[in-house]
Amino acid sequence: MLPLSAWSPPARLVGVLTDIDDTLTTEGAVPAPVLQAMEALKARGLAVIPITGRPVGWSEPFAAAWPVDAIVAENGAVALQRRPDNRDALSKRYQQDAATRATHFARMQQVLADIEARVPGARRATDSPGRETDIAIDHSEFTHLPQARIDQCVAILRAAGMNATVSSIHINGWFGAHNKLEGARWIVRELLGRDLDAEIDRWVYVGDSTNDQLMFEHFPHSVGVANIARFVPQLQHLPRYVTEGERGAGFAEVARAILAGRDRGERCP
Repeated sequence: MLPLSAWSPPARLVGVLTDIDDTLTTEGAVPAPVLQAMEALKARGLAVIPITGRPVGWSEPFAAAWPVDAIVAENGAVALQRRPDNRDALSKRYQQDAATRATHFARMQQVLADIEARVPGARRATDSPGRETDIAIDHSEFTHLPQARIDQCVAILRAAGMNATVSSIHINGWFGAHNKLEGARWIVRELLGRDLDAEIDRWVYVGDSTNDQLMFEHFPHSVGVANIARFVPQLQHLPRYVTEGERGAGFAEVARAILAGRDRGERCP
């Protein structure tokens, strides 16, 4: 990973895709400088789209309040955006139809109960009531699950035929082909009418943990906030660059670099 100071933001940048927990947040909250950074990016005409493993229910108030184009929740399964005809209301977009979601939901609850019964200390995340298309086990938000137990949970999820990822706070599992990268491709196409793969060098991705490594692998402009150091030994694909600041301070650092680069470009004849 190169220091962020070595990075040259793309001149024709379209937007910023970002994780939320421990990337935008610090100690569970989004600091004012992060909100100001997102607002500044939006004011310069850039798309800002968080992509998170958090549930859709948890994400709703933030999709309504934050200066973002949309929030993609539950690892790419569902997107929230303010309605163009009523900015106080949200619309939902799903990657799976209602019947598929219902079938998967019932099976996932069985797997979740199995994990809680078999893995000592494993408990469903406190935000579980807001989840529609995945399940989550808490490993670092309100409890501490050792790495061996995390690995055991992941093994049970995968043995059940589910996808499994580990964020900075949760172990997530779901049925379906979606993930953060597919969710990014989907929302960029659905919301903006753009082909992410055709212009991936015009987007930035910012993240902090193992569930971001698919994004780190694919985005030439990928940035890890400094607290990614915790997960480096577990990552097969590292971000290209890393910030000096941790968590929200790191995201604000990325935003400053982008805005400074645009200012330099606008001054060029």
